Amino acid sequence: MNEARKRIAVVGGGAAGYFGAIACANALREAGVKSQVIVFEGSDKVLDKVRISGGGRCNVTNAQQDPRELVKFYPRGARELRGPLTRFGPRETAEWFTARGVELKTEADGRLFPVTDDSRTIVHCLKDAARAAGVRVRIGIRIKALTRAEDGRIGLSLSDDTTEHFAAVLLATGGSRPALKLALDAGHEIEPPVPSLFTFKISDDRLRGMQGVSFDKARLRLRAGAGKPLEETGAVLITHWGLSGPAVLRLSAWGARALFESKYRARLLVSFIPGENEESLLAFLHREKDAHPKRTVRKYPHPDAPRRYWENLCELAGIEPTQTWAEATKKQMQYLARELGAAEFEITGKGEFKEEFVTCGGVRLKEVDFRTMQSKLLPGLYFAGEVLDVDALTGGFNFQAAWTTSWIAGHAIAGSFAQE
Repeated sequence: MNEARKRIAVVGGGAAGYFGAIACANALREAGVKSQVIVFEGSDKVLDKVRISGGGRCNVTNAQQDPRELVKFYPRGARELRGPLTRFGPRETAEWFTARGVELKTEADGRLFPVTDDSRTIVHCLKDAARAAGVRVRIGIRIKALTRAEDGRIGLSLSDDTTEHFAAVLLATGGSRPALKLALDAGHEIEPPVPSLFTFKISDDRLRGMQGVSFDKARLRLRAGAGKPLEETGAVLITHWGLSGPAVLRLSAWGARALFESKYRARLLVSFIPGENEESLLAFLHREKDAHPKRTVRKYPHPDAPRRYWENLCELAGIEPTQTWAEATKKQMQYLARELGAAEFEITGKGEFKEEFVTCGGVRLKEVDFRTMQSKLLPGLYFAGEVLDVDALTGGFNFQAAWTTSWIAGHAIAGSFAQE
C-alpha cells in the first residue's frame, strides 16, 4: 500500500473531528499500519464550540447509560443511534476522558462536567490526545470541493488553490451550509438545517417586568402550523423577551422544523401549576374565598405560584391591593384560574440559548451506514457529529452523539486499512 492511500483527512476541528482523528490514529497505530491523519479547520481556532459550550463548563455527556432510554433525548436520529450508543456510549466516554486525566463529576440532573468546571480542561485533553496520537492539524484551510479520483481516492480542493487526495475522508464539519455542500458534492441529499434548542419570544403584559420568575413544573402545549400539538412538562423561566427554561428548550427541539416553517409564530398553552388545570384552580380559589373571606387576595397566592407573578395577575385582573377574597368577583376569579391553569400566549419569534448552538438538519440518515458511519453512496467517505441530521435535547446528549459517531467512524476507517 503506497503512502498516499494511507492518508486520512478529517474535515472539521471541533469535538467530532478531533475525537474521530484521535480514534483513527490510535487504532491504526495499534494495528501497525503507518498512516497520516490530518485535521482541516477552516477558521483560526479549533474546538471553539467545546470551549464555549455549557456556559464555559462543557457538559461532556450524561449519566444515563441505557441506550433505550438515551435515544429518547434525540428528536432526530433516535433509531439510528441505538446501536452505536451500545458500542460507545456515556460510560465509554467518561472512561476515555478519565483515562487521560480528566476527572468528571455528575450533577443532580445527570449531566457530567469536568470537576474544574472549565471547558478548557476538555479542550486541552483533546489537543494533548491528538498530539500524542500523531494527528496533524492544519488551521485556516477551508475545503472548497470534494471529488472522487480515478484511482478511488477522494480529492479535496483546498482554499489555498491546491488539491490533495486521501484514501478516506471524515466529514465532521457541523451543520453549516458551506460544510453541507461537501456532502452534496458526494451526491448526498440534505435535510435543510434549521435552528433547534432556542427560547420563545413573547410580548405580553402578563410577562412584562416578570423576568427571573420561574415555575418548577409547568405544563406546555405547543401548536405550530397544522401538525400535531407537542407537549412538555418541566421548569420554565420568564425572561426579558419571553419564556425560556428546560421545558421550552425541549419543545423547541421537538418542534424545530414546524416552528421554522411557521416562521416562529405559534400558540402556546401553559399550565403554570403542577397537576392543575383551569377548572381545578377555580375550585381552589372558591375554597379560599369560602374559608378565608377576610384575607387580602394579593397576599395569599396559590402555594405553587410565585408571589411576583401572582401579584401581577391580580393587577391585570383589576384586584385592588386591599381587596379581600369576599370582594373578589366571579370574573376576577375566572381570570386568575385561567391565567394560572390555561394561559394562552402568542409566540412571535425565537430567542437565543447561548449555552448550546444546535441545528436540526444535515445529511439524510438513510444514506449513511451507522455500523461504520460510512457513506452508502461514496466508499471512503464517513460522517460524524452535527453534519448528520441528528440532534438532541440539552444535557450532554449532543456531545455524546459527536463522541459516538466519530469514535465509530475513526475505528471503521482504521479497520478498512488494517484489512488490506
